[in-house]
Amino acid sequence: MDIYLLIILMFLIAGSIIAITSDPPVIGLFYSMLGGSIIIIIYVAMKSRKEQKELRRQRRRSKK
Repeated sequence: MDIYLLIILMFLIAGSIIAITSDPPVIGLFYSMLGGSIIIIIYVAMKSRKEQKELRRQRRRSKK
């Protein structure tokens, strides 16, 4: 995971914890930060999958 995405993810998680533990809980803020966290996790997974696929292609080409 890129360092800037990791930092953003930490801020989103910390903000969602603050939003849900405040009195009264801010449900809209919690769910928006949760959604942002999920989007970042999906983006990183897709990016990693694409890089792995490209590496596999290069390995196959080098054997021929």
